[in-house]
Amino acid sequence: MNQTQILSGKVALVTGASRGIGKAIAISLGKLGAEVVVNYSSSEERAKEVVNTIRSFGSKSYESRFNVADEESVNKSINKIVEASGSIDVLINNAGITRDGLLMRMKSSQWDEVLDTNLKGVFLCTKSVSKFMLKQRRGKIINITSIVGLIGNPGQANYSAAKAGVIGFTKTCAKEFASRGIKVNAVAPGFIETEMTQKLNNEEILKAIPLGKLGSTNEIASLVEFLVSSEASEYITGQTISIDGGMNI
Repeated sequence: MNQTQILSGKVALVTGASRGIGKAIAISLGKLGAEVVVNYSSSEERAKEVVNTIRSFGSKSYESRFNVADEESVNKSINKIVEASGSIDVLINNAGITRDGLLMRMKSSQWDEVLDTNLKGVFLCTKSVSKFMLKQRRGKIINITSIVGLIGNPGQANYSAAKAGVIGFTKTCAKEFASRGIKVNAVAPGFIETEMTQKLNNEEILKAIPLGKLGSTNEIASLVEFLVSSEASEYITGQTISIDGGMNI
């Protein structure tokens, strides 16, 4: 098989794929020949742009709007995807939000919103997709966590807690699903050039990064490519792989 079509015949669902890291991952998987389902919650126009980019490579793609924190919406949407595409072989749990603030000033609503999307959303999507993967006896699940889930970050108690929770969740799912041939891993990006990081003080951040630069969404996508498609990744599960310019040394 042509290397560029290594995922031909595979169906991949990428949550939060209309922008940033999710967009880069969706396009990357499309380049490898996967049929990519582009999930989004509000940015329909951006989601359609990603779909059209993937289709330009000759791969199948379509958008699917649902809120990852809404169980009924998740189940209905994933059932529709399986009906339309025949399977789900790859799940990328990427959807995430921030509601930053120092702990003493953080509202319960800020905590709940972030935990619902960034942790509960991973739980709901994984639970729904795993029903099909367990029957298929195959599948790759990649959870996008964060450096702050490993080392914390002032002003992000909610985000740090959610991302740390994703790491524990990843390890447990890897153990539960291993006997059915399903691999579950997490990717922990550092500070990546996206809309989410544009408002941050990059000069201060760069001082904490040994490599002295922010990462790119394409670098994250390349790591996900490896975990989804390489021969070596068939023997990797339950791991959290940092891609952070050395911040977690």
